[in-house]
Amino acid sequence: QMDVKTIFLNGDLEEKIYMTQLEGCVVLGPENKVWKLLKSLYGLKQIPKQWHEKLDNALLSDSFSPIDVDKFVYFKFENCYCVIICLYVDDM
Repeated sequence: QMDVKTIFLNGDLEEKIYMTQLEGCVVLGPENKVWKLLKSLYGLKQIPKQWHEKLDNALLSDSFSPIDVDKFVYFKFENCYCVIICLYVDDM
């Protein structure tokens, strides 16, 4: 069992997302700049889906298969052993 504190910050963005300059952030040049996000940021609605797609691709590339009844449970048979990975997200 493990807990990853900042897991949603590891998702890749599928579309271009822009945000206004944060209050209190001092940047040289004109004020009211618009910033393009390069990585996921807490508060975006698409973060859980993008994180799951990234993890799903990694597990599939390592020969894991999701079970039909739960897309958050993966298994793999290797050398007479069965490896099962169950994912649970409690802060969606």
